[in-house]
Amino acid sequence: MTDTDSTGRGDTILAAGCVLWRRAASGGVELALVFRPRWSDWSWPKGKTKKGETARAAALREVREETGHTCRLGSRLPTSRYVDHAGRDKEVRYWAAEATGGTFTPNSEVSELVWLSPDRARARLTYERDTELIPLALKAIGIDPR
Repeated sequence: MTDTDSTGRGDTILAAGCVLWRRAASGGVELALVFRPRWSDWSWPKGKTKKGETARAAALREVREETGHTCRLGSRLPTSRYVDHAGRDKEVRYWAAEATGGTFTPNSEVSELVWLSPDRARARLTYERDTELIPLALKAIGIDPR
């Protein structure tokens, strides 16, 4: 689905997602990664915005659909721009978001959800562009990313 009505940007795919986090028992934080079997990749929960839907609403909906969790949006993170698997321009708006509850159930888009330390998440993520959000998300939630 492309969104030419609200952006005037031609065929750019608009999407939204979150660097979803929760407090770890150890006192640090864990980040949620999803595995998408269609693309055989580990990434942040995200997806296309629907016509008339704000990016914030899309981010909340996509987290719920892909992870089974609700969340509270925090700071806005940088937008990721890249060419997707089909060769289309894609723009994903991200937020740091604290998980507030829920339970994961595998579905047609996402077969696994893992909660990992930031270092382990960095090693597991498939795309470099996704790893770049980790220190920014940590800083946004008040954790020194070093």
